[in-house]
Amino acid sequence: MRRIVLGTLVALTAALVPPVAQAQLPAAHRAPGFPSLHVKRLVTGLDHPWDVRPVGHGRLLFTQRDRATLSLWDGERVRTVEGFPTDSVWVSGETGLMGLETDPDFATNHVVYTCQGGFTTSGHDVRVMRWTLNGKLTAITASKELLGGLPTTTGRHGGCRLLALKDGSLFVGTGDAATGTNPENKKSLGGKTLRLNATTGRPWPNNPFHKSDNRRKRYVQTFGHRNVQGLALRRDGTGGVWSIEQGTYRDDEVNVLQNGGDYGYNPVPGYNEDVPMTDHSLPGRQISAVWRSGDPTLATSGGDFVYGQGWGAYDGTLAVAALKAERVLFLTLKPTSDLESVRVPPALKKYGRIRTVVDGPGNVFYVTTDNGNGADVILAVRPGT
Repeated sequence: MRRIVLGTLVALTAALVPPVAQAQLPAAHRAPGFPSLHVKRLVTGLDHPWDVRPVGHGRLLFTQRDRATLSLWDGERVRTVEGFPTDSVWVSGETGLMGLETDPDFATNHVVYTCQGGFTTSGHDVRVMRWTLNGKLTAITASKELLGGLPTTTGRHGGCRLLALKDGSLFVGTGDAATGTNPENKKSLGGKTLRLNATTGRPWPNNPFHKSDNRRKRYVQTFGHRNVQGLALRRDGTGGVWSIEQGTYRDDEVNVLQNGGDYGYNPVPGYNEDVPMTDHSLPGRQISAVWRSGDPTLATSGGDFVYGQGWGAYDGTLAVAALKAERVLFLTLKPTSDLESVRVPPALKKYGRIRTVVDGPGNVFYVTTDNGNGADVILAVRPGT
């Protein structure tokens, strides 16, 4: 994979055909344009809404990290899902109620998954939960812990994004808990992407270390990560699961996941954040990022591939949220998974810190902000006219 720093992207985007030249081309040969974006504040008064999922009929389910609530927006008002055990969620720093995912058969089984801080007999952990909702999506009717014991310290680098596939597997992106030995240690669940059975919680049989004598190692799909906060499935025929990872003071990364791949973060001795995000001096082969921010970091978080004919040139791009940089980056990717260009629309640079982007049905995607103190919103973004 090529490594392309942010400074190079300006030159790439400048190479696009200028508007005058575009107008002189026959219609059949014109590149699709980027439409303007119509942004609407859909849900307001929130506090660190970490993840959101459309659930049909214009409704949204979403999590709030520090309030530790699972909520339903019914198109007019927000109501907390009854029976969700807020008091069982450990909230500290970057950890609380984080990732949310709906089952591929959600329309009939009403199953959702969360990734959250939890309490143990000796302290805390991060865990993955499976919940079943009632038909109205207003109350919990059943619950199950799928996987616990994801490492944590102060709550820093808690991860934790989820992605459910139609084959019955669930991907989990985890943080390294700011512990230097975790990313490259295959017996730790931290600094990894994990893959498990979404019903039983058992390790997925295609995982590279599925036959290991160590139970935790069986869950590992990729390793050598710092803090995976985004997972997205490319659905345009080229396929692949992609991760979005926060860098240190440099090099946020977007990676395409390869089963058993080492992504090269090894901040030892101690927790030395001056090491490269992808350290090619380590034993074996390390996989380079498809995109990296360079210096300084943008603090990337969640993201998703955006699809819809109404999106023009945005169709099929990977939308990546940035916290510190307060923007959304749209990465145009080649079928080979190499980077082609990056676009940053001004319309999404007005809302402060952006936590995630989630594609919706039709020509809409949803954006959550991360400013805190009840000032956060969920935005609905559609192509303008």
